[in-house]
Amino acid sequence: MILRIDQTSNEPLYLQIRNQVVAAIARGELLAGDGLPSVRRLASDLGINLHTVNKAYAVLRDEGYLVMRGRSGAYVADEALAASAERRGRAEAALAETLQSLALEYKARGGSAQGFAELAARAAAEAFADPGIAGARRNVGVLGVDAEG
Repeated sequence: MILRIDQTSNEPLYLQIRNQVVAAIARGELLAGDGLPSVRRLASDLGINLHTVNKAYAVLRDEGYLVMRGRSGAYVADEALAASAERRGRAEAALAETLQSLALEYKARGGSAQGFAELAARAAAEAFADPGIAGARRNVGVLGVDAEG
């Protein structure tokens, strides 16, 4: 997995990191137990402040994607073991809230409920048709980074 940071994007850097790690987990590029680079190493490799990486890792931890093992670092969480019913419920509620917000934006731009549902269904079909999500084996041992900007 290569992380790409776009310094010109309006999206905060920590969210760029968070979103790319989540996508890599979804695609199977990162599996439960895989280690991520230390905060200092990733910040240095990307040329960004270590507090930015720390914030991204903290968000990923709070959302249940990562577990922190003291001085050993950050590892991809095993969802089956790490997520309690309460945490899964909170995550599902947060996703529902995000979908509601997107639906309201779509409606404000003149879209219909059916149009939004069709758009969401296409996006879901595309995400779940991704070979990595469908179960293709990956061949990565180390998280690589690449800064754009």
